[in-house]
Amino acid sequence: MKFYSTKNTAAAVDFRTAVSQGLPPDNGLYFPEELPQLHPSFINDLPKIHLHEVAETVAWPFVKKNLSKSELATIIERTLNFPIPLVQLHRQLHVLELFHGPTLAFKDVGARFLAGCLQVFAQQNDEALTILVATSGDTGSAVANAFLGLEGINVCVLYPSGKVSTLQEQQMTTLGQNITALEVNGTFDDCQQLVKQAFLDEDLKRQKNLTSANSINIARLLPQSFYYFHTFQQLDNWEEVSFSVPSGNLGNLCAGLFAR
Repeated sequence: MKFYSTKNTAAAVDFRTAVSQGLPPDNGLYFPEELPQLHPSFINDLPKIHLHEVAETVAWPFVKKNLSKSELATIIERTLNFPIPLVQLHRQLHVLELFHGPTLAFKDVGARFLAGCLQVFAQQNDEALTILVATSGDTGSAVANAFLGLEGINVCVLYPSGKVSTLQEQQMTTLGQNITALEVNGTFDDCQQLVKQAFLDEDLKRQKNLTSANSINIARLLPQSFYYFHTFQQLDNWEEVSFSVPSGNLGNLCAGLFAR
């Protein structure tokens, strides 16, 4: 499958290129050329299938040109290694708990899938990668934990001074190894601007082999669709199901549209 830029002025690329570049050259967003339709029998059998198998089935059409089935299975196993329970609050009200991951944020799912993909691609190309991320808290923590100790990948997280919680700051700054957290005397927008400037510097981008781990990366967006299917796995009644999604830049909601 190819991925095209939403601005439609850059060449379509494969999954590996879309993930490794993060952003297309025209500064649009990479989006798949099609959204595959899952077979009705797969949907009907959801309650009987393990979440890992569900995730592999959903992801396979998007990644099969660049990942083997065994590589994908390994990535999924590492990504979804914590529970995602659907808890009933009322007869017709449930909440999907996405805070059981290592950093207690829903972004653990997307960050860990992205980390697994980039690790495989770095090994395939035998080249080091640098992940540059701006965060207001939970993204930096999730990304730092997901990439911790991965050979051939260095992570640099920029966060605004005094604007993240103590727990999140400790999650980013105490890891060491291949994780560097930089406190910026400014706002989150200032951090974002520094990251954008770095990506516009072609020499720096080429020298450090820069890529992004923010939600603009398609490998962050795709795995968030997994837990929409997992919701149906845990529901007894599938009639008139509506999702209410707390949103910032609507990435989590967009993943729900992928699943739909």
